[in-house]
Amino acid sequence: MNLPNSLTVTRIFLIPLLVVVLLTGRFADREILGFIVFVIAALTDYLDGYFARKRQQVTTLGKLLDPIADKLLISAAFISLVELGIAPAWMVVIIVGREFAVTGLRSIAAAEGFTIDASKLGKSKMASQVFCVGCLILGWRYPESIFNATGIAFLWVVVVLAIVSMIQYFKKFWSQIDESVKYRKRHASRRPIRILRRRRKDLSALINTEKAS
Repeated sequence: MNLPNSLTVTRIFLIPLLVVVLLTGRFADREILGFIVFVIAALTDYLDGYFARKRQQVTTLGKLLDPIADKLLISAAFISLVELGIAPAWMVVIIVGREFAVTGLRSIAAAEGFTIDASKLGKSKMASQVFCVGCLILGWRYPESIFNATGIAFLWVVVVLAIVSMIQYFKKFWSQIDESVKYRKRHASRRPIRILRRRRKDLSALINTEKAS
C-alpha cells in the first residue's frame, strides 16, 4: 500500500478513536485530545491528496477510499457534537444527509456510465466543516471564548453550503441523465436503419449471386 492510501486508511482508523475520546469520560482533557485527533485526521485528508499528486500515486483504491473517509470523519464528528449537546440535531441531519445523498447520486451516475465532478462549493464546504468542528470542540472546552461563537456561525455557513452544493449536484446529475437519454435515443433510432441497410445489402448480394449462377 502506497503512502497516500496509508494516510487515508489512517484517517479511517482515527474516526472511532475520535468518537471514543469525545463521548466517553475516560480521558482527561478530552476536549483538547479530541481536537488534536480531529486535526490530525483532517490533515491526512490534505496530505494524501498532496502526496498522490506529487508522487503520481493516484489509484482506484485511493479514489474510492478518500471520499468515504471524508464523509465518515465529518459524519462521526458532527453526530458526536449532537450527542454532546453542542450542535443542533436538525442542522447535522442536513449536513450528514447531504453527504449520503451526493454519494448516492455519484453511485447512480457511475452505474449509468458518467461521473459528477466535485464543485467549488463542495470543496469549500469540506474546509468549512473542518474549521467548524474544530471551533466547536474548542468552544466546548472554552465556552466564553471566541471559538464557541465562531463555531456556531460557521455551522450556519456549513448548512447553507450543504444545501446549495447538493442542489448543484442534483442539477448536474439530471443534466447528465438527460444527455445520456438523448444519446441513447439517437443511437437507438439509427440502429434499425443500419440493420435495414445491412439486410438490403445482403439481399442484393444474394440476388447477384443467384443471377451469376
